[in-house]
Amino acid sequence: MTSDPIWQPLVEELARWQRADRKAEFWLRDDDAVDPTLALDRLLDLTSEFGIPVALAVIPALTDEKLVVRLDEAPHATVAIHGWAHRNHAPEDQKKQELGPHRPPEAVLDDLARGLSRITGLHGARAVPMLVPPWNRIDAGLVSDLGSIGFLALSVFGPPKPASLAVINSNVDIMDWHGTRGCRDHGLLVQAVAAQLRHAFDGGEPVGLLTHHLVHDESAWLFLERLFAVTARNAACAWHPIRTLIGRSASRGK
Repeated sequence: MTSDPIWQPLVEELARWQRADRKAEFWLRDDDAVDPTLALDRLLDLTSEFGIPVALAVIPALTDEKLVVRLDEAPHATVAIHGWAHRNHAPEDQKKQELGPHRPPEAVLDDLARGLSRITGLHGARAVPMLVPPWNRIDAGLVSDLGSIGFLALSVFGPPKPASLAVINSNVDIMDWHGTRGCRDHGLLVQAVAAQLRHAFDGGEPVGLLTHHLVHDESAWLFLERLFAVTARNAACAWHPIRTLIGRSASRGK
């Protein structure tokens, strides 16, 4: 466990969970996997070292058997469906979207069905029928049709909204997309994690950590290592595989 004082808010929050004899819940989603890379190796090695399950959002149109071979050596990794090709179809004056209202819904759903089929065909039991929309955006009108093409869960970013399938969102993004495009300030990230845990203590969602291994700087890797050191072997914490959260949501009828 790190002795760095900026981690004290998280340490204190976890102590509260332990006094209450409760488990603070975490899960990890990493986006944009396609091929084996040194960055992916680093992510898989780090998560394996600390026993952290990781859900990789894989881009179906851009991946192949090479990733399958690499992940055969990483039993703690599962694979979700990251759209189809991570291609923007929105006009330049709008936020990027692959799954927005800019194409006929039938065409978007066909792409998603093809993506689910491809990832399942490649990865078999390692694949989970969870859709992770590129840029965390999807036309609300499509969500009710996801179940009809085989999806059991949806994962975007932020507080979950009611839907016809399980919604398991990430809620702490370690990257500073609108500033340095490197890791966010560690102190602010620790505060964000602690705040999400306080919300979870009162009945909110688990901490859903969002990472993007291909663009991590050294600060991002250091943050992950320290977070895992604080949480992974703490009796008050549980890092869940995504299947656990999907199954629990389904059992509650969400």
